Amino acid sequence: MSNFKMAVVAIHGMGSQHNPQNQPPSSTPTFSKDLRKKVAREVGSDMDKVNWQEVVWAQILQGRQKGYLRKINRSLGYDKLREFVVCNLSDAASYRPTPDGGDKIYAAIHEKIELVMRVIRHQIGDHAPILIVAHSLGGHIMSNYIYDKQRHLRHGGPPTEPTPVENMQTVAGIVTFGCNIPIFLFAYPENEIYPIMAPNRDLPPALRFRTWWYNYYDRHDVLGFPLGKSAPSYEQLARDRALRDKPINAGKIFTSWNPFSHNGYWKDRDLYEPVADRIKDILARV
Repeated sequence: MSNFKMAVVAIHGMGSQHNPQNQPPSSTPTFSKDLRKKVAREVGSDMDKVNWQEVVWAQILQGRQKGYLRKINRSLGYDKLREFVVCNLSDAASYRPTPDGGDKIYAAIHEKIELVMRVIRHQIGDHAPILIVAHSLGGHIMSNYIYDKQRHLRHGGPPTEPTPVENMQTVAGIVTFGCNIPIFLFAYPENEIYPIMAPNRDLPPALRFRTWWYNYYDRHDVLGFPLGKSAPSYEQLARDRALRDKPINAGKIFTSWNPFSHNGYWKDRDLYEPVADRIKDILARV
């Protein structure tokens, strides 16, 4: 019998990941290993009750991105800035639903999430409390994934997956950082923008936190934004205190004051301490 009482689902954002083609199991931390290590130090022995999972989707696009950079190297040369543009901005450009059903990247990335949620179901159960930890574009991806599940149910369709945990109905909390959801909203009229609803409908009342979404951003991070001003519906979430935007100073001395702070959240005390606190809150109420 598993000792796990909850799961953390970490998802990376835009940009290259180390060796994505030789990916270990989702339960082996890679991009989130520093965050997990620091969180574990804060949580202590109860960390044994936490099933830490990763959603790695970089391999879907990274091979083509790197291949293109190799092709243009002789004609243009490429430095770190050009690599940043290709490996970061093309992630965002490629991830989008299309009306003609040709959104294979969108579906392929969501399939990665489905696989991880299936693992959690088998290892913890149908009603496992989930904490989502999402960096950068990963926040937009998880928001879309949950939104799609909720929209299907809202329109009267049957559950798309067999269990509440797979249908994203047991999410006790969401932590986004360096999140760029607002960038993707300008194509829609403000009054037609709707954020996800509380994804905790299948959790007991004790696990339905008033604030279930915390969004952390560094004011120097040009890829991370507050969410509460994105649209009237997001403003309402913030007024209801379901959503809280929290500015922090991410990164170290050489990165915290410039755009490279975008990758500085993973090791920052201002992030790992509240993540640990939320894990402790969930475990105390399970």
